[in-house]
Amino acid sequence: MKIDSSEIKWHLLFIILVLLLVYPLLFSLSTSFKTMSEAFQSSSLIPMEPTFSAYERVFTTINFVQILSNTFIIAAIVTLFKLATSIFAAYAFVFFHFKGKNVLYFLLISTIFIPFTVTMIPNYITLSKVGFVDSIYGVALPQLADATGIFLLRQYMKGIPMSLMEVAELERASHLTRLRTIVVPLIRPAILSIGIIFFINSWNEYVWPAIMIKSEVNYTLSLALQMFVSSEGGTDVPVAMAVATLTMLLPLGLYAVCQKFIIGTFAQSGIKG
Repeated sequence: MKIDSSEIKWHLLFIILVLLLVYPLLFSLSTSFKTMSEAFQSSSLIPMEPTFSAYERVFTTINFVQILSNTFIIAAIVTLFKLATSIFAAYAFVFFHFKGKNVLYFLLISTIFIPFTVTMIPNYITLSKVGFVDSIYGVALPQLADATGIFLLRQYMKGIPMSLMEVAELERASHLTRLRTIVVPLIRPAILSIGIIFFINSWNEYVWPAIMIKSEVNYTLSLALQMFVSSEGGTDVPVAMAVATLTMLLPLGLYAVCQKFIIGTFAQSGIKG
């Protein structure tokens, strides 16, 4: 069998890119099992004297369970509300007919391109006036809707045969019944994959929690990681890498289990008109 030289080049390029992406993860995991001195003296991915002392210091230095709970609550609230608003909005844009629908959809999708820095200060001022500063709910509140989710679910819903909806209309089924019994079951893979993306994005978020949260009891995992990193030196590298490793376990696990749904969702969103 003849081997195309161009295919070999592309495979080598992809292998190099994969190694570049995977190396930081392996480095974080490896360093978390090193001693402080070894972490600064050696860049090897294999610890000379593996130790769990960094993980022990994580659980003794900070209230890791509380911080993990805060992060999960924020991510769960954001994910559930984003999914709910995305499903209802996408359904309305596909199956409702009203004047100005396309203009309203265009305006909604255009919010994707508004930088976070534009809305950051107005959101902070508004939430501070209603007493949500230094609260995990204040972190979640501005993120309860997402135009990207509406766009992706709309693309999926446009692929549903209209004959199904016409039959439901003849049966005098309400829109809520149609959504629950026809639409949601047909787009369940998309809902699952988009939900995972929402969850991971919220789980990894740092800037907005850093602005809103002041007390350690309300910290998220990304803020807890910052506790062990100092810009003036003295960074406890093994402990910081231990927190980073613990932080990425759940997102990596979710993505590994559901990657085919995530990839399929973006593929389908580009195919359907």
